[in-house]
Amino acid sequence: MDMREQLARLQERATSDKNLRDELLKTRQDKYPMHAFCELCNRLGYDRITVGELFAAGDEFCSAMLRSVNGGGVEAPDGWNDFYEMFFDAIGE
Repeated sequence: MDMREQLARLQERATSDKNLRDELLKTRQDKYPMHAFCELCNRLGYDRITVGELFAAGDEFCSAMLRSVNGGGVEAPDGWNDFYEMFFDAIGE
């Protein structure tokens, strides 16, 4: 299972489990929030969710979206490449 699949499963779990959602949201207050988030994910068994994977997946997704536009997209809308922020938006921060 790749990082995006693990992130989707975690998102589904977090929307139905308030304690998990709160624990994930608490990582946002850490000095290094993305690192804290990924460490928690790894402890929960989602070993593919790493800071590097989050950045790479976001970049890959955004690049693919821009390539899909006839003639190529010039500029991506803000947030398209940020899987980390999109995750928290989805669980209702």
